[in-house]
Amino acid sequence: MTDGWIRALVEAIHSSHTQTVLYLSGGASQALGLLMSIPGASNTILEVVVPYSRISMTELLGKIPTSFTSQQTAEEMALLAYNRALKLSRPGLPAVGVGFTGSLASLHPKRGDHRFYLSTRTSDRLWISNVTLSKGLRTREQEDRVSSHLLLKTLADACKVSATYVSELTDSELPDESEKLFDEDQELQQLIDGEICMKVYPFSSETHTSNSERKVILSGSFNPLHDGHLKLLEVASSICGDGIPCFEISAINADKPPLTVSQIKDRVKQFEKVGKTVVISNQPYFYKKAELFPGSAFVIGADTAARLINPKYYGGDHEKMLEILTGCKRSGCTFLVGGRDIDGVFKVLEDFDLPLELRDLFISIPEERFRIDISSTEVRKSQGL
Repeated sequence: MTDGWIRALVEAIHSSHTQTVLYLSGGASQALGLLMSIPGASNTILEVVVPYSRISMTELLGKIPTSFTSQQTAEEMALLAYNRALKLSRPGLPAVGVGFTGSLASLHPKRGDHRFYLSTRTSDRLWISNVTLSKGLRTREQEDRVSSHLLLKTLADACKVSATYVSELTDSELPDESEKLFDEDQELQQLIDGEICMKVYPFSSETHTSNSERKVILSGSFNPLHDGHLKLLEVASSICGDGIPCFEISAINADKPPLTVSQIKDRVKQFEKVGKTVVISNQPYFYKKAELFPGSAFVIGADTAARLINPKYYGGDHEKMLEILTGCKRSGCTFLVGGRDIDGVFKVLEDFDLPLELRDLFISIPEERFRIDISSTEVRKSQGL
């Protein structure tokens, strides 16, 4: 039977609408059962990975760690989990990554300490704790219970909920805790540097009642944002039927230097003024955006669609073009194509000869639903910029 305070703690976590990915190895397994068995888990849990073998952990981290049970490994697990949570979560909901690695009691006596490291990563905080347990005081199951309870308390803190926590640690086992706090500029610099994959600005006041996790994304530089952008995303969202409309800017440009932190913040202000959600990512290419936003519908112009299916942009390799775009399809993504003026002629999706394998990847936005002959370049010229 679950202790009353544990149930209340887990219920508080589930009520916080914080979305979580957990990477756990070597302990805290009972926390999963508690999180999953108490109603509301679908509000919280996006994914759980247990990289228990050395090979599994090496594959997760992308390297052989200096120590599999260490503060550095827990921090790296939490950062990976946070980036995964950003990819899977609904825009606007807080994301948390949890990393746990432990060396607890086992079948054979350990020479070293029984210890565990626990880390959480959120948009503005990296928190780490390490605990050394008294050897011989508890069974493996009891050590797992202690680490599980601390993980739940730690997750509650990351979700910014307060609830009772009853510690079973002795005075000599008190956690050694530390944290790093990040402001917006630091977070954006981490994005530019590739440490985190995106930052979401949930300015939209619209409520999306469906449980759809699908995003409808209009990518661009938005320099500046104009009515054509707003109308295009509105029409595309209505065609999709459900999904969460978002604008997306890549801080990294394939042909130009990265945007600076101040440039990103200036672009973001435009979306705050019109009350629309914008995501800042670090992926300039659509096949990489598809990995970053799985299951999404990308809203593009006919000119972009023409480039996507042109082997010229794949080193002249038709098969490479098919392979890359088929990968986008496998990730559950589609492209909604709006008409654009190309070299003085207004063209729509039907004007292009799509490869048979890709025809279900592209969806046409009818000309009667959307036609606005305006571009950011023209707006800048008209403003003398």
